[in-house]
Amino acid sequence: MTATSFSPHISRQFDQELEDIRARVLAMGGLTEAQIADALEALCDGNSELAEQVIENDIKVNTLEVSIDEDCTQILARRQPAATDLRLVVAVGKTITDLERIGDEAEKIGHMALHLAENQCPKSYYVGLESMGNHVRAMLHDALDAFARMDSESALKVASEDPKVDQEYVAILRQLITYMMEDPRSIARAMDVIWSVRALERIGDHASNICENVIYLVEGKNVRHVSLEEMRKKVRPESD
Repeated sequence: MTATSFSPHISRQFDQELEDIRARVLAMGGLTEAQIADALEALCDGNSELAEQVIENDIKVNTLEVSIDEDCTQILARRQPAATDLRLVVAVGKTITDLERIGDEAEKIGHMALHLAENQCPKSYYVGLESMGNHVRAMLHDALDAFARMDSESALKVASEDPKVDQEYVAILRQLITYMMEDPRSIARAMDVIWSVRALERIGDHASNICENVIYLVEGKNVRHVSLEEMRKKVRPESD
């Protein structure tokens, strides 16, 4: 199934409540996407002011998570949704948790950017990191787009990018370990970069989780903790 949509309810207010939480998830996603972009710029350009802004803005992400979660609880209590409506509320709850954790990872990169700006880290240490950062940011953007369109095929495509991010992570890690072996004085700075790369890898994981939430929402199938091949079979059963 490539996409789905909701049938209108007798209660227009219920329709509005469901549409509102969807819209707010996308707004929260846009904020976390901006956090990733700013964190990367702060790190690679040594911009301490921008790094501090990323750290401060994390509270906005947290506030949105709490607010949307409260709305979901109210909908469950008052509307007692079933079928697709229930899956939407559950998927929203899981998605905002992943978005909040993405915000936390961006904040970590902000802290690392502050340390590295003070220590004047060589540009060579960021080889591959910026590309990986743009990759996971694109994953998040596309995962949110799949959520907005309720498109399980697109979600599957985005989730298939996660192994590539893992490969990038390993390659950058090897390069940084080489720097540390060649010059022990670089260990502290290289470790800050390693923590930043690790944060990017985790962002990729959370973007993939959001895709799993989309597949659950559209297909009604739980694809957590399964291989990509098993995920494909659940989304495309006719191809078996």
